[in-house]
Amino acid sequence: MDIQFNNLRQEKDAVGVIFCDNKCRLIGYGKKLDQLSKKYISNIIKSDLSFQERNSKNFDYSIIHQPANLKLSKLYVFKLKNFKDYQIRDFQILGGYLNALIKFYKETTAIVYPDGISSSKVSSLNAISEMILGMSLASYSFTKYFSKKDDNKNKNKIKTKKKKVKIYSSQHTRLAKNYESISAIHQGVTLTRNLVTEPPNVMTPPKIAEYAKSLAEYGVDVKVLGEKEMKKLGMGSLLGVGQGSIHESQLVIMKWNGARNKRKKPIAFIGKGVSFDTGGVSLKPSNGMEEMKYDMGGSGVVIGLMKALALRKAKANVIGVVGLVENHIGSKAQRPSDVVKSYSGQTIEILNTDAEGRLVLADALWYTQEQYKPELMVDLATLTGAIIVALGDEYAGLFSNSDKVSRQLAEAGDIEGEKLWRLPLNDRYDKMLNSPIADMQNITNGRGPGSITAAQFLQRFVNKVPWAHLDIAGTTWTKQPLPTSPKGATAFGVKLLNRFVSKYYEGK
Repeated sequence: MDIQFNNLRQEKDAVGVIFCDNKCRLIGYGKKLDQLSKKYISNIIKSDLSFQERNSKNFDYSIIHQPANLKLSKLYVFKLKNFKDYQIRDFQILGGYLNALIKFYKETTAIVYPDGISSSKVSSLNAISEMILGMSLASYSFTKYFSKKDDNKNKNKIKTKKKKVKIYSSQHTRLAKNYESISAIHQGVTLTRNLVTEPPNVMTPPKIAEYAKSLAEYGVDVKVLGEKEMKKLGMGSLLGVGQGSIHESQLVIMKWNGARNKRKKPIAFIGKGVSFDTGGVSLKPSNGMEEMKYDMGGSGVVIGLMKALALRKAKANVIGVVGLVENHIGSKAQRPSDVVKSYSGQTIEILNTDAEGRLVLADALWYTQEQYKPELMVDLATLTGAIIVALGDEYAGLFSNSDKVSRQLAEAGDIEGEKLWRLPLNDRYDKMLNSPIADMQNITNGRGPGSITAAQFLQRFVNKVPWAHLDIAGTTWTKQPLPTSPKGATAFGVKLLNRFVSKYYEGK
């Protein structure tokens, strides 16, 4: 989507978008256009009884062709319900619905007149900026593997021409400047969605590492550890997961030093990056296994987040670490009942090779805290099916040893519409992981609280560092289109963590 900014004006034969409230009272520049049309616009929407009476849950619109006395050829009048109560997430959703409207009517260019849109909690400048972000996020598509040949046999011809959206506002200069940050978030989300959407024969651990290394272009310091380096360090937990694959496992460390005090302790984000998860010897059922290409969703979020932070030049010191493996079947694959020694020195009995993500994160978490002494750590992982049973696709699971970090993450998620639900941790759950022959086992012996015991396992590798674990198994991928995300990879977590950084840790 091509976004342009300019001052208020009309364009001959152009398509315009204006707004009214739920009582059909025009907002902002819509009032001016109504005056120029000698009340033609307001008379039309007032005479459209169905438009007046409809009070949809989200948004509604009316179309006016060839509005009298105006240069515009068409107007979409978008009705907003109780927009004075909107929060940031609502303005993003508004942008998503605007994109859907423009897409549905196949408009290649549209002028949006957003002045007057604000709420009691969100300024006009921020409201319009968030609306633009929502439009941009909703416009995502992944067409890389469609044939683009124009012939009768090809039913999936891809049109690559970008939609052009012109934002005409009295605040156009400030909006254009704000768009730099909006574009950074959009690019971070797009990178994450691309990484997660790519097929696993393409997006192998070394390939994901290449994408991470490309962030050096934006000032991110990137270091990659291969299997030789990790073996020397003693990362038996992570390496054990990938030993059945022909693709080399990797640990990628991304460093952004944007704080005024370059020596200030960084905040760290750690992502699970299982490029494909067969379940290993504890083989998954074939039904639905194709979805396991998104088991690297946590690493995708961390890489996308680091790009967003670098592009907007975040005033914070941030470390991003991703453990990248492929959990495959092979002659060297890890077996149930194997015992591995983690980088921390703790030993782990492997009871199920499909509980592999926690093994990757164990070494990544310990390495991060030992090498970088972070102020806090947040890990993200498509870790358990149990979290989907518990929370579905509405919330991600939140586990933490810090009430402060939990509150901050939940508040950031609520602002961005990426909701978290905190679940408990305690010693009784932790004891369920004790092994008779090693320091711990990677699953419990029963059908107990799988998401909780997985988080308890991770907590054994964080010591006393403030830490939170986000289980995003239910929110990383959507089978139904959402207002700001088409079907597929959602990049859940990029906006949340960007807000978390900017609201609580930037510039301090």
